[in-house]
Amino acid sequence: MPDRAEIAKRVDHAEKLLQKGKTGDALEQYLQILREDPENDNVRQMASDLCLSVNRTKEAVVLLGQLFERQVGAGEATRASLTYKKLARYGNPTWQQKIRFGQILENSNKRLAIGTYENALEELTRQELKQESVEVLNRIVAIEPAQQNFLRLGELCSQLGDGKAAAAAFLRVAEFAETAGANAAPWFERAYSEDSRDPQIALAYGKSLLAQGEIGAAIFIFETHVQAGNPSLELRDHYAKALLAANRLIDAEALVWQLFEQNPTRIHQVVTLIGAMVDAELDAEAATLARKLEQFQRRHGERRSFVTLMQDLVAAHRPSPDLLEFLSELFNSSNRENDYCQTLLKLFDLYCSTGNFQKAGECLDRAAEIDPYERGHQKRLEMLRGKIDDNRFQVIASRFTQVNNSQAAPMRAEESTLGAGALQDLMLQAEILVQYGMRSKAIERLQRIQELFPHEEDRNEDLQRLYLAAGMTPRYAGSAPVVQPASPAKSASAAPVSSSKVPAQTQSEADISSLTRVAEITRKLYHQSNANAVLSTAVNEIGTQWDVTRCIAAMRKPGLPPTTVQEFRGEGMAAGNSAALAALVSAVQDLAVSRGIVTIADAAASQELQGVREIISGLSITSLLALPLSDGTEQVGVLILAQGQPRGWHSSDIVVLRAISEQMVIALNNAGLRRLVKNLSVTDEKSGLLKRASYIDLLLAETRRSVQQSGPVSILLMQFGKRAAMVKEVGEEAVEAMMEQIGQLFATNIRSNDLAFRYELTTIAIILGDTAEKEALMAVEKLRNLIAGVRLPGREQHVPFVAGLAEAVMRQQYDPVDIVTEVINRAEQALADAIAEGPGKVVCRAATAATAAVA
Repeated sequence: MPDRAEIAKRVDHAEKLLQKGKTGDALEQYLQILREDPENDNVRQMASDLCLSVNRTKEAVVLLGQLFERQVGAGEATRASLTYKKLARYGNPTWQQKIRFGQILENSNKRLAIGTYENALEELTRQELKQESVEVLNRIVAIEPAQQNFLRLGELCSQLGDGKAAAAAFLRVAEFAETAGANAAPWFERAYSEDSRDPQIALAYGKSLLAQGEIGAAIFIFETHVQAGNPSLELRDHYAKALLAANRLIDAEALVWQLFEQNPTRIHQVVTLIGAMVDAELDAEAATLARKLEQFQRRHGERRSFVTLMQDLVAAHRPSPDLLEFLSELFNSSNRENDYCQTLLKLFDLYCSTGNFQKAGECLDRAAEIDPYERGHQKRLEMLRGKIDDNRFQVIASRFTQVNNSQAAPMRAEESTLGAGALQDLMLQAEILVQYGMRSKAIERLQRIQELFPHEEDRNEDLQRLYLAAGMTPRYAGSAPVVQPASPAKSASAAPVSSSKVPAQTQSEADISSLTRVAEITRKLYHQSNANAVLSTAVNEIGTQWDVTRCIAAMRKPGLPPTTVQEFRGEGMAAGNSAALAALVSAVQDLAVSRGIVTIADAAASQELQGVREIISGLSITSLLALPLSDGTEQVGVLILAQGQPRGWHSSDIVVLRAISEQMVIALNNAGLRRLVKNLSVTDEKSGLLKRASYIDLLLAETRRSVQQSGPVSILLMQFGKRAAMVKEVGEEAVEAMMEQIGQLFATNIRSNDLAFRYELTTIAIILGDTAEKEALMAVEKLRNLIAGVRLPGREQHVPFVAGLAEAVMRQQYDPVDIVTEVINRAEQALADAIAEGPGKVVCRAATAATAAVA
């Protein structure tokens, strides 16, 4: 331990020597002190300065180097920087000192730090100190991560045998090259050659090979790491892509499915695999995977979108019988009858082309069951003649025979007398018209019943209720007088009267036949699920019934091109060009909008149709009848009947066709409403009822439609038992099962334009479109009879219920939102009143003047 007091005296002595100009003696004194006290940096600083002053540079450099090292070790960066600069001025610092100085500069002057490191690296390279050079290069790339720096680092690490470090450096070189748009493949390969076990490097190299089209090499790279276990998600993804690119579809299936299960947004990768299997003629495997995917999507509530996805897939690839069969099952279970029929016809063509006529016959049979009027059915039937069992052929042919012979039946009907069949037909027509708010037409049918079947209501309760629903009371003249024997003169005068009754009776029977046609066609229209199906059914039924050359139905708003056009063609007629049909529809509808029903005996000579004369000639149209399709005041389309020869249109035909056109509009509205409900996915799967979340939206839509058409709308709320008491007595699960049973009964038995909702646990709401209060009361009675067989869980007693009913106040000047709000409140109040009155009660709450004003 040096004596500090003695050191201080000696320092003072050295300073006095320096003052006397004895520099050499002072320097020797300082050097002596340093030998005894090497920790004294102040003395070292003075000694280095004196060495420089007397040109003892070598000793000064050593002293400055020592001072620099000590200042760096003490964390005195500023002093160390000054010392280093002085050291560099008078000598060449060692590579260690350069590295330490570079570390000091990293945070303050990166550019100078890199220059210092580069100087150190040059010295290390000359001395072949490669390991130390790697450390310097690591510091350089940390400050300046440039491609050239990583390249030098990679090469140096490779020379030292450090494969991992070299591979990481070459990977960075490849990434820089890729970013710059240069060829990065050699660097990915170099990185992989240095360290093939690194998953990240293997992934990058494999992706590079895929990009170059070297699929086999990429699979080899990926496969090694996948089989090694715990591959990353990205590596498995690219391995699957490589397998697909190599057409190793079976090998790819398990991997693709595993990725999809972990992330269902990868569904398109599964669909791509199915499509690739179809193209590779692996039809059975494709169908199996598609069914597996359908089950997964159904469990997750995505079946609707899956059907659309499969439809697009089938359209984009070669026809596959297995996949088409699967698609037909999807359409059938989804009640998409038109798509189901078209898919069956594609299967028919496919099976015929492969010689499998037995399967082709099955497809045609199923398609005919859905739509016997589909164009080309007769031709398809002839393709099967002699190629399938005769009995089977006759069964299929009978479906079309029934259609072709549909016009022969009325001839026999005219020969029969008016009996029970005629009464039932008239009652059915009247009931349909009442249900859809066409009261005036319903009364016409009831008046005919009154004339043909006087006092029948006294014996027929159904007819009594029908009179009540239509608001009509049958009236008869006084009792018929007793018939006296007639004199010859009177008999002679009576003969003309008797003869005049024959055409009257024939006309009555003809009217009944026409009305029967309306009812039959209407029933078929209401069974269709979309606008195309409605129009297609309409033109086929009308074209066949009236034996016209062409029947065209289209949806179009005035001033716009048609959105949908369906055409029926008589035998031997060629299909009309879509552009020609659109032009004809536009011209004829504009004429029908301005004139109403249009009848033209010579279409080619008509001044109103001069703009489409060539189209008329090309379609072989001589005379035509056009009826506008209107929804209230809104024009939605046109119905055109065209004949290739002159034809007069009887007034009775026009009346019947006008009734059918009105039913077409109603069916189109119903189809639109059903499509809205399906698109919203608001149906409870177990009960079949709509969810309450869509209640107000659909009621608002129905109200707007009814306001436009000046038709009624009613709301019915039905509550079954007391919720709290039943849940306490039998449990919520049993109550839920009971409501599901009731819901299924309601959903399958209400009219197609009525909407039933799950309102609460034990309450069901029904929107009754085109239904006034009286008709709604009849609906309640039908529903009461419908649920007569439902019992409380574990009990023999019937399910008690109460009902509240309210008819909406419809005025053109009222806001539909206000109408809906008011009728909802009134229906709920009616239900509350019914609950207060007791089980089995139905309360109708009419609108007061005050509530009507609010609406």
